[in-house]
Amino acid sequence: MKTMMMTMAAVAAIAAAIAPAVAQDAKAGEKVFLACKTCHAVLPGQNRIGPSLAGVVGRKSGLYPKYTYSAAMKAKNVVWTEANLDTYLTKPQAYVKGTKMAYGGIADAKKRKDVIAYLKTLK
Repeated sequence: MKTMMMTMAAVAAIAAAIAPAVAQDAKAGEKVFLACKTCHAVLPGQNRIGPSLAGVVGRKSGLYPKYTYSAAMKAKNVVWTEANLDTYLTKPQAYVKGTKMAYGGIADAKKRKDVIAYLKTLK
């Protein structure tokens, strides 16, 4: 029991130490997202060159109404979890070969996490 409590304390200490490195900041993400607004709207039903990103977190890929997706995006068939969005936003063309999204990606992990935090606020 004592060893288990020490182990739990060690895990908590490690988690607390690394939490600031992966913390998400939706306000910072909104600023990073400004580059995305040319192609993506944030209001439901407003598609642009890309689909609206309202409610994108938790949504299935390639299914937003009244948007014509590439065959590659339709075939990807994933749910946009935070992890999937992080991978996609790192290098969209590598994650979905044949996507229409020409954007090169966000190399900075903190900026990606912030953008995802912002996307989570869009309903």
